[in-house]
Amino acid sequence: MQLINNTILFVKDKLEDAEGGHDWFHIERVYKNALLIADGEECDLTVVKLGALLHDIADSKFHGGDETVGPKTARTFLESQHVSEDVISHVIAIIENISFKGGNFEKKFNSKELEIVQDADRLDAIGAIGIARTFNYGGFKNRPLYNPTIQPNLNMSKEEYKNSESPTLNHFYEKLLLLKDKMNTETGKKIAQKRHDFMVTFLSQFYAEWDGQE
Repeated sequence: MQLINNTILFVKDKLEDAEGGHDWFHIERVYKNALLIADGEECDLTVVKLGALLHDIADSKFHGGDETVGPKTARTFLESQHVSEDVISHVIAIIENISFKGGNFEKKFNSKELEIVQDADRLDAIGAIGIARTFNYGGFKNRPLYNPTIQPNLNMSKEEYKNSESPTLNHFYEKLLLLKDKMNTETGKKIAQKRHDFMVTFLSQFYAEWDGQE
C-alpha cells in the first residue's frame, strides 16, 4: 500500500537523528507488535498501521514538553497524502492519548485501534528491549543508574512525571512494572506477562550485584 510505504519513508527521515530509544527502530518494533496484536482483533488495520508509525513522530520529551508538535506533524503529513479526515482524526486521537504520562492521565478517546497501538507501544517499554531503552534514555539525560537514598515516586502528577530527573532504576517502579496491568488486549496481556517477569529477574540480579553478593 503506497500510503504505508510513504509513511515509513517519512518517519525514517524525521527520526534519522532521534535518541536511540525513540528512533525508527522503536517505531518499527511497535509497528510489528501492532500487527501481531491486530491479527486477533476486529479493527481498521490502516488506522492501526498509521497510528503505530506516527505515534512518536515528535515525542514531546524532545520538543520542550510541547504535546501539540506530534499531532500537527502527523496531520500535515497525512493531509499531504490526501487521507480522509475521519482517518486523520482517528490517528491524531491515538497520538494524543497513547502516552503513559505518569499513569494518572485520563484518556479522552477510546477505540480498539488505540488499544492495539497503545499495547504495542507499551510492550516495547518492557522486557529486554524496555530495559535497554530505559538505560539508554537515562544515559542520554545523564541520570544516575541508581541511588538507594532516592525512593521512587509512585504518585506523580502528569507534570511531575514529565519533569522527573530521578535515577534510571526508579523508572521501573514509576512506570515499567505498572504496564503489565494496564494492557488492553488479550495478546498484549500475554506477551506483557513474559516481559514483566524478565524485568523482575533483572532487578533481582541488579540489586544482588549492587550489594556485592555472589
